[in-house]
Amino acid sequence: DEDEDEEGDTVEDEEDDEDDEPEMEVIWDWEVINANKPIWTRNAKEVEEEEYNSFYKAFSKDSKDPLGHVHFTAEGEVTFRSILYIPTEAPSSFYSDYGSQKQNIKMYVRRVFITDEFEDLMPKYLGFIKGVVDSDDLPLNVSRETLQQHKLLKVIKKKLVRKALEMIKKLDPEDFKKFWKQFGTSIKLGLMDDYQNRTRLAKLLRFYSSHDDEEMVSLLDYVERMKKNQDHIYFMAAQSVEEAKQSPFVERLLKRGYEVLYLTEPVDEYTIQNLPEFEDKKFQNVAKEGLKLDDSEAAQQLKEELEEEFKPLTDWMDASLADEIEKAVVSDRLSESPCALVASQYGWSGNMERIMKAQAYSKSDDPQASFYERQKKTLEINPRHPLIKNMLERAQTIAEADEDGEDFEDETLLDTAKVLVDTARLRSGFALKDSVDFAARIERMLRASAGVSLDAAVEEEPELPSDEDEDDEEDEVDADYEEEEEEDEEEEEEE
Repeated sequence: DEDEDEEGDTVEDEEDDEDDEPEMEVIWDWEVINANKPIWTRNAKEVEEEEYNSFYKAFSKDSKDPLGHVHFTAEGEVTFRSILYIPTEAPSSFYSDYGSQKQNIKMYVRRVFITDEFEDLMPKYLGFIKGVVDSDDLPLNVSRETLQQHKLLKVIKKKLVRKALEMIKKLDPEDFKKFWKQFGTSIKLGLMDDYQNRTRLAKLLRFYSSHDDEEMVSLLDYVERMKKNQDHIYFMAAQSVEEAKQSPFVERLLKRGYEVLYLTEPVDEYTIQNLPEFEDKKFQNVAKEGLKLDDSEAAQQLKEELEEEFKPLTDWMDASLADEIEKAVVSDRLSESPCALVASQYGWSGNMERIMKAQAYSKSDDPQASFYERQKKTLEINPRHPLIKNMLERAQTIAEADEDGEDFEDETLLDTAKVLVDTARLRSGFALKDSVDFAARIERMLRASAGVSLDAAVEEEPELPSDEDEDDEEDEVDADYEEEEEEDEEEEEEE
């Protein structure tokens, strides 16, 4: 029994020793490596301008400060935070690769970067905008392809576009000039693509005008300066401001004090075609039909009198120039020029015809282009011009001869009319149909003005010896020289 008691005590001692051993517990101590919150999650009032610029340079790899930025939180159907920037300069290939460059918006979901390759997060015309978007409402555990089709992205896109346009609008005048120089074409292209934001985009447009040759003006500025009873916004499309100022279409408008917008970029006329009106004022291309400067009763009466007075000339032109023009009418728009060729309301102006012919993908036998090209134009004549008055007298002589049953033709009048049509075609921006015939008519008129007979022939060119004749002469000289040498040798042998 004693042995059993000793063994029991030993076991209890061992158990007590085991209870006395210390217990091990693992404790994790987390150290925050980056304690800074993402800049877009902070309150915009707490972020300094330098921080915005540094962040822009870091994620965009741009060495220059941005022109402007906007930091906002959107709430509603979807909640997200965003910072958008306007770069100072457009990439060198921005317009040559228009629409094919990748987006500059980085997409985050709950501070986790997802992608910067969403094609529809910004429209093409705002492809230059750079920034970040972070939303907690989008799913994180789906593929990028699935996320791109998510319906909330359309809501985000709509809000991003409006914030971007608002940011551009709030640029100060000097920064806006820099922006327009780099990205003005994008705004014009946006008017064609983005119908919903057409009004917002229209307020950003800038054009040169007759009011100021150096500083561009907005449509709002133009409307504020319009005359009391002016119903249209007048514009002239040309290759340069100087060409637009010298156009016959703007003569009377400028003389009466109307402001005319000068559209000098190839995309400008397309832009205005997609903007039928602004602030309830319709646009009027001064190179097309439909221009009315004075609707008063006195003006209408005066025009009717002029039309009756010049009827012999316009009737003669309609008959003699039927292949060249649609009709001849007395003009309301000309002041100094004798005449001008005016396109129909839905036809191509001279500037548009030039642009369409210069298209890289245009076809020589394109039926649509051929249709517009072959449309006849209206010839408007200036009833106060001395040349037109002289032509009227000649046309009246022809009309009187016809009434008397005489067959009378005036070749000088016909040549003058055709030259006028061709020069009007050139001044109106259209291409000559037959440059050889035009040059021949100019020569005939120059001969007449210089007193040189039309039958005087060009002197015959004197005949000059050809190379073959010169070679034959050289051969004859060589032969004579050889004969003389032979004779000398024979004489020496005889001696």
